[in-house]
Formats: sequence, C-alpha cells, structure tokens
Amino acid sequence: LLDFGCLDFQVTRSSGQALKAAMLVNYDPTGPSRLLSTIEEQEGIKADPIELSQFINFIKRNNLQTESFFIGSNQYVVTSIFENWFSARCMNTSNHAGEGAIVMQTSAFLLVALYDGSIASASRAMVAVDQLAWQLGRKNL
Repeated sequence: LLDFGCLDFQVTRSSGQALKAAMLVNYDPTGPSRLLSTIEEQEGIKADPIELSQFINFIKRNNLQTESFFIGSNQYVVTSIFENWFSARCMNTSNHAGEGAIVMQTSAFLLVALYDGSIASASRAMVAVDQLAWQLGRKNL
C-alpha cells in the first residue's frame, strides 16, 4: 500500500493500479536558498539526499524540455508540461509497457508519483495524484 502518514490516502501497488510509488518532498521555490528540501514521505521509492538534491536542482533550473532527470536508477524525459505539474517517461526501463512519472507542485510540496504502463496508466495515475494534491490542500499542507 502507498500510505502517506499525513494523508488518509492509500492505493495498492498490485498490477493494474494507478501508482507503484510516490514521494512527497517539502519545496518552497520562494524560500531562502539555504532552505533545503527534504523527503517528508516516500513509498516504493528509496531516494537518498544526493538524488533528491539533483532532482530539486533540475526543478529549479526549469529546463524541463531540454534536460532529463533521475529517480533512483531510472532516467526520465519530460513529455508534457502544465501549470503546476508535468509528466515524464522513463528512458531506460526494462518494463515492456513502459514507466512514467508525474510531478506536481503544491504550495509547499512536490509530489512525485511513479506508474507502470502507457496512456491509460498515465490517466489513472493523474487521478491518483490529483486526489493526493487535493488532500494536501485540505490539510493546508
């Protein structure tokens, strides 16, 4: 189960489910540069501080269309960019159906969600990410 302690939201990671992993990172782009982002919650992802730092630098550079980023050993390229979120596809997956990521920015967090599969899976994952972001908003997080 994906179970963020600060949220009442769970999804199973069995085949055909929306998300296989998620990570909640505190992030304030308007805060002082000495303010470090930290992982608040993570399920199914084992990110370390160095990986997180590189990912945050990718976000801050805002070259989403021209650079790629890593989560664990997987490299992702951004495929769609919207106002407060973007989606990406894994470039080095061994999964024949593919893998993807959705990164959504809320007022205080980056929500990183990973899923297996292609377009239908991405749609289900986006619904799950939207629900998580809505719950964060309700809790003023």
